[in-house]
Amino acid sequence: MLKKILKIKQKKNTSKIICLTAYSKNIASIIDKHCDIVLVGDSLGSVLYDFSSTKKVTLNMMIDHSKSVRKGVKKSLMVVDMPHNTYRNSKEALKNAKKIISITKCDAVKLEGGKKVFQIIKNLTKKNIPVMGHLGLLPQSATSFKFKGKEINEKKIILRDSKLLEKAGVFSIVLECVESSLAKEITKNINIPTIGIGASANCDGQVLVTDDLIGLNKIRARFVKRYSNIEKQINDAVLKFKKDVVKIKFPTKKHSY
Repeated sequence: MLKKILKIKQKKNTSKIICLTAYSKNIASIIDKHCDIVLVGDSLGSVLYDFSSTKKVTLNMMIDHSKSVRKGVKKSLMVVDMPHNTYRNSKEALKNAKKIISITKCDAVKLEGGKKVFQIIKNLTKKNIPVMGHLGLLPQSATSFKFKGKEINEKKIILRDSKLLEKAGVFSIVLECVESSLAKEITKNINIPTIGIGASANCDGQVLVTDDLIGLNKIRARFVKRYSNIEKQINDAVLKFKKDVVKIKFPTKKHSY
């Protein structure tokens, strides 16, 4: 675990960090070959369960999906999101972080927020629990999904929070929907890697939801680039299967006992 964390930290200013999400063994085993970090994100709430927000995602849901993902991750650092209302204080955070790590065998957990969770994160890292931070747009508490860092005061707060998270002991920080120049300033002013999502190429790495980039999720966000259309490929395959069954072309003797 510690070797993997160190490897991520050493990528600062040297090579880009590749991070993608996985919610199952099958996807995890594919992306693990190409990623530095595999994130079991609470984005599974909207991607898999059609929740209106990540606030409905439970600890047990995260654990169950993480157990599946763990079976597919051999090389990458595996990080699990701590869901909404599972780290409201240091005692609760420690209990739930330990539960996630012991059951799923993941390498680290991720928490959203800055100053509000400073002491909570500091307590976790003191207990040797690796933590990834998350600043900018915070889906677990956001009331509006707009990019962050346009206003001077907002910029100052996010920059301050990035330094606080570093001080608390996080090994990296996700910057979500953070204005480009601010992402650049943060990346330059802290000694741990930044991983962007909608935060420009100025970050030390990038993260996307895998279902978004392969075209399995119909999200229309500015920060998403679709690299494939898996939905069409699945549809075509199912249609061919249907036609073969209807025309009694499947199963043949080759596929029968």
